Amino acid sequence: MSRSSSLKLLLISTPVGAIGSGRGGGVELTLTNIARSLIALNHSVTVVAPEGSVLDGIPLVSIAGNLQVTAQSQGRETLITLPANSVLGNFWNYARQVQHDYDVLINFAYDWLPFYLTPFFERPIAHLVSMGSLTDAMDQAIAEVAEQFPTTIAVHSLAQAETFSFRDRCFNLKNGFDLSQYQFNPTSKNHLAWVGRIAPEKGLEDAVAAVQKVGIPLKIWGVIQDESYWNHIQTNYPNAPIEYCGFLSTQDLQQALGESRALLMTPHWLEAFGNVAIEALACGVPVIAYRRGGPAEIVQDGKTGWLVEPDRVDGLAEAISKLDQIDRTNCRLDAEREYSLEAMGERLEIWLDRIVLSQT
Repeated sequence: MSRSSSLKLLLISTPVGAIGSGRGGGVELTLTNIARSLIALNHSVTVVAPEGSVLDGIPLVSIAGNLQVTAQSQGRETLITLPANSVLGNFWNYARQVQHDYDVLINFAYDWLPFYLTPFFERPIAHLVSMGSLTDAMDQAIAEVAEQFPTTIAVHSLAQAETFSFRDRCFNLKNGFDLSQYQFNPTSKNHLAWVGRIAPEKGLEDAVAAVQKVGIPLKIWGVIQDESYWNHIQTNYPNAPIEYCGFLSTQDLQQALGESRALLMTPHWLEAFGNVAIEALACGVPVIAYRRGGPAEIVQDGKTGWLVEPDRVDGLAEAISKLDQIDRTNCRLDAEREYSLEAMGERLEIWLDRIVLSQT
């Protein structure tokens, strides 16, 4: 395949939530940005997603069915499960029927079924793995595909790849964003930001403890996925200067986020990438993140934010005190250089080239 060849691509979304709901976390935004990047490169794109999904200007096939449980909430020995009338099963039944209309199918689900089905399809399936190693069953399923179809596995960061035994067969796609949707804000108001699913692995309580220590307000955006965890934070930190602001669309989030002094990223697990870090940088907002996972590869310590040793609230507080040393212009420039849709489009075409050529 030449780099100028136009491909027909079927993008199959996460089965844990409709696109636009926030339940699918960063995968929703990643899929949307990848679709737009591919369309800009003159590829034909259709997206398969759960019923209720919303995508502007991108062909969408909505599939009904019961959603999957998110993998983050499961232990290493968790068994493979499919609910009755599984939306994931319905995705792949549809994909099987229409596969010959497409050159490549791109899987965005971190779930066992699409990996298991890969050898049975006649069209190549590209897998964008959205998380690091979480369960033994998933590790084995992905490893078998990496062995049999070594060009088909992509990840978001080197740190994510390092969690797998097949790390050397992973293509580091990173992520990319339509930076025209993010307005650079050279100044800020006196508050900090935290964005993400409100669930234990995201470590929100560390950010809350840090702002209680420094006395700077924290605005929180995201879906409350674990109500008991949110209640626990409110009970344990009744005097912390925090404000829950709900889940916002990209347009509304970038405007609100851009007014923040910094974004705090405090995951207690290994984030594969950290989309919101790029969203913050694109608005000129420095990022204070734990030196763990994808964010540690995004933040340039002392230039676009500060990296803190994991799970150290005192380190977060110290980093907050040094925010005046960060030039917000450098944050935007870094996002433009590495994480634009154009930059990701180049990486996407390299990956897809390898997959198509390996099938010929």
